[in-house]
Amino acid sequence: MVAITLPDKSIRQFEHAVTIADVAISIGAGLAKAAIAGRVNGKLVDTSYVLEEDAELAIVTEKDMDGLEVIRHSTAHLLAHAVKELFPEAQVTIGPVIENGFFYDFSYKRTFTPDDLIVIEKKMVELAKRDERVTRKVLPRDEAVAYFKGIGEAYKAEIISSIPAGEDVSLYSEGTFTDLCRGPHVPSTGKLKIFKLMKLAGAYWRGDSKNEMLQRIYGTAWGKKEDQDQYLRMIDEAEKRDHRKLGKQLDLFHMQDEAPGMVFWHPKGWVIWQQVEQYMRRIYQENGYQEIRCPQILARALWEKSGHWENYKESMFTTESEKHDYAIKPMNCPGHVQVFNSQLRSYRELPLRYGEFGSCHRNEPSGALHGIMRVRGFVQDDGHIFCTEDQVHQECLDFTRLLQKVYADFGFTDIIYRLSTRPDKRVGSEESWDKAEKALADSLNACDVSWEELKGEGAFYGPKIEYSLKDAIGRVWQLGTMQVDFNMPVRLGAEFVDDHSARKAPVMLHRAIVGSLERFIGILIENHAGSLPVWLAPVQVVAMDVTENQAAYVQQVVLGLKAAGIRVSADLRNEKISYKIREHSVQKIPFLLVLGDKELQANTVTARVRDGKGGGENLPPMTLDAFISYVKTEITAKHVS
Repeated sequence: MVAITLPDKSIRQFEHAVTIADVAISIGAGLAKAAIAGRVNGKLVDTSYVLEEDAELAIVTEKDMDGLEVIRHSTAHLLAHAVKELFPEAQVTIGPVIENGFFYDFSYKRTFTPDDLIVIEKKMVELAKRDERVTRKVLPRDEAVAYFKGIGEAYKAEIISSIPAGEDVSLYSEGTFTDLCRGPHVPSTGKLKIFKLMKLAGAYWRGDSKNEMLQRIYGTAWGKKEDQDQYLRMIDEAEKRDHRKLGKQLDLFHMQDEAPGMVFWHPKGWVIWQQVEQYMRRIYQENGYQEIRCPQILARALWEKSGHWENYKESMFTTESEKHDYAIKPMNCPGHVQVFNSQLRSYRELPLRYGEFGSCHRNEPSGALHGIMRVRGFVQDDGHIFCTEDQVHQECLDFTRLLQKVYADFGFTDIIYRLSTRPDKRVGSEESWDKAEKALADSLNACDVSWEELKGEGAFYGPKIEYSLKDAIGRVWQLGTMQVDFNMPVRLGAEFVDDHSARKAPVMLHRAIVGSLERFIGILIENHAGSLPVWLAPVQVVAMDVTENQAAYVQQVVLGLKAAGIRVSADLRNEKISYKIREHSVQKIPFLLVLGDKELQANTVTARVRDGKGGGENLPPMTLDAFISYVKTEITAKHVS
């Protein structure tokens, strides 16, 4: 007898071994039809998997996240199948699942085109309608290598050759197409109904720029059409919000080949930067941080002590002077330890909080660069807290509450919290890890938030909390961190004198709220679709005349606004007022003052307020002082338009 325990704790017994599909049939025809895979004792398997002994089983359908992953994995194979039918000389390489979809890399004699994608997708639909059975077989490694060499798939043969000798590998077949894969996969191609090919890109074989450039085809796949439609709408909206396009349209910044991965900030963009930096500087000052500034270039010896030279050298820009090696800092923490070490500290000084708007440089691969979101030169709102183990909980609690306030001020209230715990390879005592993990968990619980534990994903030097936020169209951005570090203070000789006059290494907390200012500003631009809140807008008000009769009055109004600290410009061009309004609306200016004879005679202003949809509505006429008060209230409240 084989006893199968289902998620509801009910037990089904069978006289002999059964497949996942057999169990689904025994439960009901509806579930049997919907079954995509199974989870046996926690392991995801095909519906053809045979249960020979007692086990816990969950039937996986398209409604489950596991089911969606299986659908996407199988659709990647369907893509490769279609390409091989249409372009038999193409060679398949790898095709993994990624967030919201999949990709597959191909080697082919000519470049695929967008028209090819249309033809390939049509072939995928045809193959899916054939509802061909997907089958699995296992071969010894060497037999699998010989098989793929025999059908001319050199890349697959190379992949399998890297697997240790003597191991078996699994192959999946559908119709005439066979691919290397661990699985699991859908029972038949007919389960794949909702998919779309998205774009083409280049990718080096095995991610090495010394190797051949392959052709990557991206796609998306879903269990329900409405889910895919919603995703495609989000993609369309994301393209409209692309910070690179808006950066050019709003004249905020640009990038150029002479400085790859570096940003040229224009006056308007630098205003945004300054608003973010000065806001964060006030946060430092109001929450017990001392702002410091450390050198850009530090000697190799220090980076060796910190461990960065050994583990991070490939991402560091290096230089040499007078036969000594140096590196441009990729992060700020070793410098902060030097400030701590500049004098002997007492436990009475702890916690000691340092903050720095530290300029860092990392030699990111050119293919990874993306506007101001992924750059080589960036500034962090970096902070480090030196404290005792007993102080970790309170520091983390205070930090989380502070982070929530900052994100809300920038227009983000949907935050995701994740706690990464000890990995297998780590430093520090088990007692220290226990205390640190408990402190982080307790700090999140005290904030009354739900959080997810990522077992084993902490850094080798300590556990960490990651804070991610959701933007206006549902995308998730990982931003803030709070990392506990037992390692670096010891490596760099940081000590304090405790209450028994003994010397101890402090715990070092690495913390950031917005992270890279460049990336955060890019996120802000996309979240607000360029219509930044009044307090962040580079130009808050534009005053314009209807005819030249009001030019002097416009200048008077502008002077009054400037005196009140409001960022304002005048538009006195000899253009129709409708043209001026339209042009400044495209520039997403929060307030447009239209000043005609009526306003001049009444000594008032009429303000058109941006509505976030490219248009606006007029406020009732008011005095300049009343308008200034209105704008200042919006700035202080940090309302999100």
